[in-house]
Amino acid sequence: MAIHIPRREFITLLGSAMSAWPVTAHAQQAAMPVVGYIDAGSPEPAAQLVLAFRGGLGEIGFVEGRNVALEFRWADNINDRLPELAADLARRRVAVIVAPQSTAAAMAAKTATTTIPIVFGTGSDPVQAGLVTSLNRPGGNITGITFMNVDITAMNVDITAKRLGLLHELLSNATRFAVLVNPKNSVIAETMGKEVKTLASAMGRQIEIVNASTNREIDAAFATFKEKRVDALLVAPDTLMANRRVQIATLAVRQGLPIIATQREFVEAGGLMSYGTNFMDTYHQVGIYTGRILKGENPSDLPVLRAAKFEFVINLQTARTIGLEIPPTLLALADEVIE
Repeated sequence: MAIHIPRREFITLLGSAMSAWPVTAHAQQAAMPVVGYIDAGSPEPAAQLVLAFRGGLGEIGFVEGRNVALEFRWADNINDRLPELAADLARRRVAVIVAPQSTAAAMAAKTATTTIPIVFGTGSDPVQAGLVTSLNRPGGNITGITFMNVDITAMNVDITAKRLGLLHELLSNATRFAVLVNPKNSVIAETMGKEVKTLASAMGRQIEIVNASTNREIDAAFATFKEKRVDALLVAPDTLMANRRVQIATLAVRQGLPIIATQREFVEAGGLMSYGTNFMDTYHQVGIYTGRILKGENPSDLPVLRAAKFEFVINLQTARTIGLEIPPTLLALADEVIE
């Protein structure tokens, strides 16, 4: 039996159905997995590293805007903001939370959720930091990569010793080195300070530990280096320092002070030398792990990786500017020389 629907009601029903179409389309769009990205720093200095992360995602088949969305949360070097930023991502029920550089950001994410998978990048020992129970079987909802640039374990002391050794080979007659640290990153400031003093003493060098956590304090630190006639500077691994690398490199060149840092980005900004992890590679690996989790792998089954690529970079143009001749032995050791 045919059912007669008055023309006016038919138009109303048709309009209701059409108005529902965008809702259906929106629901389909909302089904796209969202990756929450939390960082202790700021977006501009991390732009190239974010590209490396996207590259890792792309290697597994995830392209932003096509089959995955990214939501960024930046603490702008204020670590106290990290817990709320992580909690916000957890409330939004993102598919994965990524904390690719900062131990503090990773800990904030771990505190915020025990169910959403987390992929971290950390310079510390993730077991000692309390992120995972073991490297091979991290357990829980978290895994990642350690690039071991923060010298708080026995294996990392070797990295600091390497950096100080490079300064010693560069300046064999130098007597006084300095280390620039961020006191607000207490783990690095305290533990690295102790290790550097021990290593410098064994090398017969005096060491000055100088704190700075703002632009003004960095300026004041360089005034201290000049006053105390520091021969060379080691910049501690820290997100704030990385974000201030142009300021630090500029002041060092202006003062004729050789520096060694942990990231090649310091050398690209005009610093003299760097020795440490290739951060582009570590961010790429974090992207790969994120993609694998999006495809269904369990983070507790993915072992914590150790960064495999370390590089020694020299800025020869900076050396000329500050009137320093780089020994041929150091040039031979360099993975890259910026002319």
